[in-house]
Order: sequence, then C-alpha cells, then structure tokens
Amino acid sequence: MLDRPAHVAQLDRANGFYPLGSGFKSSRGRSMSSGSETQSSGAGTQSSGAGTQSSGAGTQSSGAEERQRVALVTGGGSGIGRQICHALADGRCVVAVADVDINGARETVENLPTGRAIAVEMDVTSTDSVNTAYLKIIDELGPVSVLVNCAGWDVLMPFVDTDEDFWDRVIEINFKGMLRTTHVCLPGMMEAGYGRIVNISSDAARVGSSLEAVYSGAKGGVISFTKTIAREVAKKGITANVVCPGPTATPLLDGIVQASPDGQRVIDAMARAVPMKRIGRPHEVASAVAYLASDVAGFITGQTLSVSGGLTMA
Repeated sequence: MLDRPAHVAQLDRANGFYPLGSGFKSSRGRSMSSGSETQSSGAGTQSSGAGTQSSGAGTQSSGAEERQRVALVTGGGSGIGRQICHALADGRCVVAVADVDINGARETVENLPTGRAIAVEMDVTSTDSVNTAYLKIIDELGPVSVLVNCAGWDVLMPFVDTDEDFWDRVIEINFKGMLRTTHVCLPGMMEAGYGRIVNISSDAARVGSSLEAVYSGAKGGVISFTKTIAREVAKKGITANVVCPGPTATPLLDGIVQASPDGQRVIDAMARAVPMKRIGRPHEVASAVAYLASDVAGFITGQTLSVSGGLTMA
C-alpha cells in the first residue's frame, strides 16, 4: 500500500470514521474492497510506482513531457467513459476505471496498456461506495490528480409521466454522484496544488431536449456547479471544466432508444438537427476531455465545451 497523503490521514482518524457525514469506516493497512458503483479496473496489478505523482504539481511541465498522473473516471465501463479511459491512458495517466458494472470496468482495463489502469467498483449514488473506492485508488495508485465524472443515466419520457422516484434516480446519478466524487477528491488536489476536473454534462443542458426535462435540469446543474468550483479553487492550481456531448453513439443512447416508443424518432430528429448530419462518436468526446485534463490546458477553467457537430454554437 502506498503512503497516504495528509488529507487522507486526516480522514482516517484514530476513531476510524471518515468525516464526510457518511459514517464510513476506513480499513487502514488492508487493501480496500470498493463495493461501489462505477469504474472498476479489475487490474490489481498496478505497480505502486504508478502513483509517483508529484503533489507539488502547480508547476506545469514545459514541452511535451508531462508528469504521470492518476486519473479517476466514473462510468468508465462503456461508451464515452471507456473512450476517455483510453485517451487518458494513451497520455501520461494511470487510470482508475470506475463503474457500477465491475465487469464492464474490467473489460475496459483489459484493453488498456498493461499496468496503466485498475478496475474499481463504484456506485456514485452511495457515499460509502465512493469513499471506499477512493481509498482503494489512493492505496493502489496514489493521489488522484485528474477526475472525470462521466457516469450518467436517463430514460426518455414526457415530464408529466415521470414521478419522484424517477427524479431522484436521475439526480442521484447525474448530479449528486458528481458532488460525491468531487467532495472526496478535491481536498487531495488542493493539498497537492494541482488538479484537473472535467465533468460530462450534455447539450441538453444548454438548449433543452424534449422528453429529457429532469436529465436536462440535472446536467444544467453540472455546468453551474463546475463553474463555481472553478472559481473557488482557481488559485490552487486546479481547473474545472465541462464537456457537453451532443447525441453520441453509446450503449446509454441505445438503451434510451429501446426503452421509449418515441426514442428512435427523437434520436433521428436530433441527428437531422446537427449541422454535420450525424450523431457523435465516443472517441470524439474523449479527445476533448483528454485535452482539458492535460497539463497544457492549465489556463483554461470554468469553461463549457460542446462536442456536438455544431448542434450548439456559443
């Protein structure tokens, strides 16, 4: 197990309780099982040397060489999240692939370069799960320098047909999940003087989207939250930005289409509305995330970038 940074030592107090209001008990000295929702990179074969991130990283490297970073990607078991893991691992990151679907996370890891990723089971709707997964990442890889919140979920339906259980699920996954991971990762970034946060929202948050009222609202909250965090930590070497995909070919989109009788009609209409007349591909979103997560993007913060073939122009 790697030495834990100071902020984790404070969390792992003598009484053993994690002070984020969750009552979570840490288990220092043993490898942490994550029991959580998304991103798991099944690889426990990560060498500890992978976590040799320098915490003083407010200093950005000049030229092409960047320090090796530890990146946490939620929703990394499929779709856009999987492609983001590939893009970060192809750079200078070791990646904690987090997903509620641990098998999907392990599959992502198996297709990444050996020793560049681990799988972590994480349920972003559970504070205990997020905390446990985070400690596992700290112990196996080292401090998290890059956080990408990509876990998401939705079903297409008119707002009047939804109920509070549906609202709660959409908000828990798409908005509060991001709050939980940011809350646990941000203190370490502040301690290190370096961090990159990239939150995945949606063009639905910028212009609205029929049959996605609650999802659009939750994703709008992602944008506002990210701008506020960017202001709060701007002097600490940390940036926070948003990437908004338009309609993109992912398992989530396929599931939405299959779950709604109007799904295919809505998606076809979205594609026709895109100036490029097609839906996006996951790797196109991942390339934008990888840039914003890199050292060279150190003077970009609080921004919202749409990757949608011109569907949203602002």
